[in-house]
Amino acid sequence: MSMDMTTLGDTGLLDTLQHEVAVFARRAEQTRLGGVGQVRNSMDRAAYLLLNRLDKEGPMGVKALAASMGIDSSTVTRQVAPLVDTGLVKRTSHPEDGRAVVLQLSPRGMSRLEEVRSSRRQLMAELTHDWAPEERDAFCTLLTRFNGALSARQAAQGLPVAEPQQES
Repeated sequence: MSMDMTTLGDTGLLDTLQHEVAVFARRAEQTRLGGVGQVRNSMDRAAYLLLNRLDKEGPMGVKALAASMGIDSSTVTRQVAPLVDTGLVKRTSHPEDGRAVVLQLSPRGMSRLEEVRSSRRQLMAELTHDWAPEERDAFCTLLTRFNGALSARQAAQGLPVAEPQQES
């Protein structure tokens, strides 16, 4: 889907936008937007997103978890192993097919996830403390829309796409 730059608006604005998105991605990865205090940077992005997904959607198998996140099963298996080892995720047998494995958030995992969420909420509050509520709302709306456009582009290219979900 190529677009004529003249139909997209001011190239200076688009240059600024692409640059700011690149800077945001770098800073977000450097800090992991990990929150404040002792919890700061204490959980990597993959672990946070996996735990969050299991919390929001409940216990599920590796294939279902991979599909819901738009990644392959081998990646989920690799990413979930340390979460099982540290007791944040439990592997259990599927209730209808004892051979299949179901992953679920453990009580320890739920506690840890809420600790990280709380720290991240505090960070978001600090970063936007001088924003009007309407500005916070607009930023969330536009960022959600931007992420949706990225997902749609992935889907159009035949790449796996996670189901839309607020990732808290």
